[in-house]
Amino acid sequence: MRTPVFLAITALAGATILAPVWASVDRSPKPGGVYPLKPGIYVAGKQSCGAPPNAVIRQYDGRGISGAHSSACRVRIVSRRGSTFVVDQSCVDAGVGPAPRFTERQTVTVRDALNFSVKIRGQSTAYRYCPIDHLPADLRSAVR
Repeated sequence: MRTPVFLAITALAGATILAPVWASVDRSPKPGGVYPLKPGIYVAGKQSCGAPPNAVIRQYDGRGISGAHSSACRVRIVSRRGSTFVVDQSCVDAGVGPAPRFTERQTVTVRDALNFSVKIRGQSTAYRYCPIDHLPADLRSAVR
């Protein structure tokens, strides 16, 4: 959601002009949960937040990191060294609906509240947070 904010500009002649500036208002939850990450949608690498392919989308809900084909993910921390977590993550093996659970060993490194990487079986992928107002409508509704 974008909200107008007014910026006062003083011109050379001494007149003050109020100019509207559009600012993004982030009403999503603050960082926290299992990882010190902001809950919401993340995309891999330099992918666009506006139209990301399903394969690069991850959602952090404070309990785990799910993908397009997994849900209800829960983390058990095996070890932690600084901002690097070795975890066993258990997820339902479907985006929606009933399915068996699977568990996977992962190494999650949290760079800051908006960036992390996941290493699974030697393959590492970096993810970055997407503000809700940059997401397509179907993803916006998923995080509300």
